[in-house]
Amino acid sequence: MAKPSLVVESMARSGIREIMELAWTVEDVIHLEVGEPNFSTPDHVVEAAHRAALDGFTRYTPNAGIPELREVLADKVGERNGIEATADQVVVTPGAVVGLYSTLAAVTDPGAEVLLSDPSWPNYHLMMDLHGITPRLFPLSAEDGFIPNAARIEPHINDRTRVLLLNSPGNPSGATTTREALVELMELARTYDLWVLSDEVYDEIWFDDPHVSAGPLDPDGRVVTFFSFSKTYAMTGWRVGYLVTPPSLTENVVKTQEPISSCVNAPAQKAAVAAITGPQEMVTEMRNAYRRRRDRVVELLEQEEIPHVRPTGAFYLMADVSGSGMSGLEFARRLVLERGVAVVPGNTFGPRSSAYVRVSLATATEPLLEGVARLAAAVKEWGT
Repeated sequence: MAKPSLVVESMARSGIREIMELAWTVEDVIHLEVGEPNFSTPDHVVEAAHRAALDGFTRYTPNAGIPELREVLADKVGERNGIEATADQVVVTPGAVVGLYSTLAAVTDPGAEVLLSDPSWPNYHLMMDLHGITPRLFPLSAEDGFIPNAARIEPHINDRTRVLLLNSPGNPSGATTTREALVELMELARTYDLWVLSDEVYDEIWFDDPHVSAGPLDPDGRVVTFFSFSKTYAMTGWRVGYLVTPPSLTENVVKTQEPISSCVNAPAQKAAVAAITGPQEMVTEMRNAYRRRRDRVVELLEQEEIPHVRPTGAFYLMADVSGSGMSGLEFARRLVLERGVAVVPGNTFGPRSSAYVRVSLATATEPLLEGVARLAAAVKEWGT
């Protein structure tokens, strides 16, 4: 009998999906596990897609995206991220996840190794499994605010290392990498001639100091930067992302997109144009709402003496639940079943965060605070 792929068969199941499915079996669960804005897509964005569909703009588009969108995105990354790029360096993708997957294919061969933080978004691992490349994990520490440190990364580099993958603002940590740290990371990449893939899909969601992109610190043409409309404009289901490549790499990235997805949904690209060129007040309103939620949750955890790392961006917070006497996975399962609160166990993001759970701030304030209060009470009660 024909057998399925051994690689896919052996791929680890997402801890996020496991908790979500468990939560679906329980009534009235407070969902703090999903990284999805609780805001609606702006009306003018929806209207732009509607008009495009009614006008018959429903056919294939160029692999790299419609010229109009690539032009406004080149302007956007120049104005907001400080990245000097032409429209030819912008590739529109079906969500940033496909951009990352395509670019990994464009810069590595099977057997290569990629420097990846622990903790990190689990989908990075799944992409690497499918490409036959190996993640070489480097540690992030709560004491350093989960900001990557070049000196701690260097010992993990060997002759198979091809890529340094960075994520700021970070998932699951909510950490934003400082300019000083990025300068050192770019020097490390230069020393060992590495590609740098900089996942910046939360670039507009920062709380204290504005986000700093890696691209402006790259004089060598080694950084590929990834962005998304999903979080910034509450467009998770529209599946529009984009990346900015050095001129030397654009053709290969576009080439990999052809067999993976051909192109992005045509009306969604018109919606993306409207999002970038239209009113931006909602972006600020959402950022401010997440900041207020961050502050309220941090205040509550401090009152309850639950160790945590104060996030400076994205909309996540890592809370240490080891006081319960359980691992993050055991705690998360029990929290769903006994307290009606869903959070993501830290081991989903890597072995170094097994004592943590990730709390999403992308939930309305009242249920968010109620869920965190239940979490804090459970840590104390179960740990006695």
